[in-house]
Amino acid sequence: MKLLPYAALGGAFGFLLVEAEVVSWFRIRRCSGSKPSTCTGSSARRFVTAAMSLLVIKRLRLRSPDGQPLGPGAEDGRAPACRYLAGGSMFGLGWALDRSLPGPLVALVGAGVPVMVVTILSALAGTWTYGRLRPRLPH
Repeated sequence: MKLLPYAALGGAFGFLLVEAEVVSWFRIRRCSGSKPSTCTGSSARRFVTAAMSLLVIKRLRLRSPDGQPLGPGAEDGRAPACRYLAGGSMFGLGWALDRSLPGPLVALVGAGVPVMVVTILSALAGTWTYGRLRPRLPH
């Protein structure tokens, strides 16, 4: 019952994403294809929102529930550029292969694109693999 409000909010958000066609596979493909200028404004807004969010997190010195500082590189004070490069490359490769953003995958399944179940299962398999290999990976 504690999670019911979050599920309702997530459902409403997914509905809005589908109705606004933000999760449209064809729209995402067009953005990564020959007409990237159609998506420049949308990408710019996401970048500004992320930058402002990070600024607020930094200024307010927000912490996770277990007391760890939030923000990129906050966990050990070092610049983890190699990790971000590797993670970003894997994210980009997955996006290029699937031509779909990872965020709206469940919304796409709910909107009638059942092939995205394969992508969800692949993402879960990757997450599970990372969890198993994490102790042996350089962090």
